[in-house]
Amino acid sequence: MTLLHRSSRRYLTRHPWLMGLSVLGVAIGVAVVVAIDLANTSASRAFELSAETVTGAATHQVVGAGGALDDDVYRRLRAAGIRPSAPIVEGYGSLERGDRTFQVVGIDPLADAPFRPYLGTGAGSDLDLGTFMTDDAALMSAPTAEAIGLSSGDTLRVGIEGTTHPVVLSGLISPQNERTRRAVANLLVVDVSTAQQLFDQAGQLSRIDLLTPSAASAREAYLRRVRESLPDGAQLRRSDTRTETVAQMTKAFDLNLTALSLLALIVGAFLIYNTMTFSVVQRRALIGRLRALGVTRGEVFRLVLGEAAVLGVVGSGIGLLLGIVLASGLVQLLAQTINDLYFVVEVSELSVPAWTLTKGALLGVGTTLAAALPPAQEATAASVSTVLRRSTRESTLRRRAPGWAGFGLLVAAAGSLLLLVTEQSIWAGYGALFCLLVGAAFMIPWAVVGLSNGARPLLGRAAGVIGRMAARGVVTNLSRTGVAIAALTIAIASTVGVGVMIDSFRGTVTSWLEQSLQADVYVQPPSLVFRRSTATIDSTVARRLRNVAGVEGAYSVRRVTVRADVGRTDLVAVEPGPETADIYQLKAGTPETAWEAVRSGPSVLVSEPYSYRYEVGVGDTLRLQTDRGQQPFAVEGVYYDYGSDLGVALMSRSTYEQFYEDRGVSGLAFAAADTTSVDALIADMRASVAGLQDVLIRSNRALRETSMRVFDRTFTITTVLRLLAIAVAFIGVLTALMALALERRREMGVLRATGMTPPQVGGYLTLQSSLMGAIAGLLSLPLGYVLAYVLVFVINKRSFGWTLQLTVPTDVLVQSLVLAVVAAFLAGLYPTWRMARSNPAVALQGD
Repeated sequence: MTLLHRSSRRYLTRHPWLMGLSVLGVAIGVAVVVAIDLANTSASRAFELSAETVTGAATHQVVGAGGALDDDVYRRLRAAGIRPSAPIVEGYGSLERGDRTFQVVGIDPLADAPFRPYLGTGAGSDLDLGTFMTDDAALMSAPTAEAIGLSSGDTLRVGIEGTTHPVVLSGLISPQNERTRRAVANLLVVDVSTAQQLFDQAGQLSRIDLLTPSAASAREAYLRRVRESLPDGAQLRRSDTRTETVAQMTKAFDLNLTALSLLALIVGAFLIYNTMTFSVVQRRALIGRLRALGVTRGEVFRLVLGEAAVLGVVGSGIGLLLGIVLASGLVQLLAQTINDLYFVVEVSELSVPAWTLTKGALLGVGTTLAAALPPAQEATAASVSTVLRRSTRESTLRRRAPGWAGFGLLVAAAGSLLLLVTEQSIWAGYGALFCLLVGAAFMIPWAVVGLSNGARPLLGRAAGVIGRMAARGVVTNLSRTGVAIAALTIAIASTVGVGVMIDSFRGTVTSWLEQSLQADVYVQPPSLVFRRSTATIDSTVARRLRNVAGVEGAYSVRRVTVRADVGRTDLVAVEPGPETADIYQLKAGTPETAWEAVRSGPSVLVSEPYSYRYEVGVGDTLRLQTDRGQQPFAVEGVYYDYGSDLGVALMSRSTYEQFYEDRGVSGLAFAAADTTSVDALIADMRASVAGLQDVLIRSNRALRETSMRVFDRTFTITTVLRLLAIAVAFIGVLTALMALALERRREMGVLRATGMTPPQVGGYLTLQSSLMGAIAGLLSLPLGYVLAYVLVFVINKRSFGWTLQLTVPTDVLVQSLVLAVVAAFLAGLYPTWRMARSNPAVALQGD
């Protein structure tokens, strides 16, 4: 080991707390990024496994226009010789025992073996086909049954859309490998006729699976025969279309979480920069002597980067472990959010792909090395005599601060220009946001000098000489204080920006709910996906509810998923009433003519996110797949809607029934008579349908409160990420103050020797750390507002298509300012305590 390496090791081991905090900052940054990546991957993988399990070997599928397909289509295909082919009825149900959600799949065991052989329903299996096909029987994964204490012959109580059905567990599926075990863990297999009964879909299928020949010519001939055999309304599609559609549904959601997770790592980069700068400054004399003795610039450069690499590798390693632990908790929060907003997914295990860990490690080490480059370059670029001079770096930094501020202004301007030249790119939006953060980081040291100088007379009047010293100390040690304040400013500004965005979103949604929910009582069956419920109210239940005494008026809503020429479309059919125009506020189009056209013919309204996502507006034509084939519908208006970021097309119930055979109802809204109490009406409604279907009957107020609870739940992960970013910034301030304490031991020793008491030293350092927090808090407010503006009007718009009303609550600003001061104050307690207790004689001896 060379003398240079020994000096490096000695330095690292002599400052364990400083190095440990730097490692912890990197570890938290890497942990957050890895945890979000693992949670996203696990949720996506769980759905992919579920989709692959149900799809099996099928290459193509035949589906209906509105999600249901007449089972006569299957008979027509079989008669035309289209084999292998298999009917499927699928949906989701909850099992009372074990409180788990299962994907319920109805199959024909006589036709299904070529598609899903792992289910064990083919020739040679020990399954009692007579019992399975004629009784209400089901198959379940053997490991799952064991985990919840079930065995063959037990009776399951399966809840589907508010109705509980008894089903006998007639057999167990024994997975042959780990992949199959995970894939069938939440699968409940029944006969297709049993599934039709469970989902109240008599004579209907969800789809028909097909297996095409492998040869190209034979495959084309096969598909041509299929198309010729299909009636109007039925559609042939590739089996992987569903997975691709789901990936598009959550793309923006996943991207926003990933971008927010990088915030902690960006703040951690400031911490590493600060640590490596301090290591260079504290060893300036040693580096100068080594340079004078013949050590080359390259060797010093490699020394500094090597030390940073050690911190990066250790921090990344710990971060990977922390990330896995954090992901175990976040994955359930993420799954709940996806269930609330998009589709049903049951994540039973955390997927830990090697590539995700590799990305996290590379990101952690790469960020650390990038942050260490400037101090490493500075250690090698200066001449020997300059390195040996103590004040060179600080005076140089103060002199260059205005120039760096100008450069930061140019970077921020480049980000703004990026927003102007792009219209829909989310990546460009985040690129601009990154430019604003980087530009602000370069401007902060100059702002710190100005604010500290401005605060000096105020602190002088308030605390005398110690106050003026505290303000001056922030400026004279700008290389550490400036970076620490920048890290805290960016973390707090991000909190302000995201907080203002959430409050703006919440305020907009609250106003929209007050406008949209004008009925007194709302009824819908329970659904596993809160915001996209396609469950059906039993026809008997709907009829009884409409006939309850005290109901003055009622209208129904039907939500289905159909195919359009622009892509997958959520279609909502409503019964227009006198208040409908008030409920659906138009952003584009004339309300009177738009609603008249929707009531009278093949016309639709589209929601704002749908219009933005598919670039469809007033005057365009939307071609929807119906039971009468693909039909054109004129777009008469664009309305505000915050219920779905995927977008919705809306038509009248009469038009829907003209083009679709479906007569189901997804929800009912009721107006109570003037003489009827809403609470009494709800009680009468519940009594009228007791024992039929367990529907949710809620008042206007209760539905609003439920909607807002779901809204708040969707931002739980965002809150966690914001807190972790602040934690990294807190560590950054603590590291900077500890570095200052170590470097200024001799200065503090002089002050103690000239008569300053330990309480005065403590007050001086506490005042200085609090001033750093106050400066960070003040700078974070305008930066946070700019970030909020970009998040609300650019990122949100490009991600989801919503128009939000920007509101800046005073409490968020005050809390952020207090948070910055408190964080800096707490971070300064330990260094202050150490300095106040230090021995002046020892401190005056130097290193």
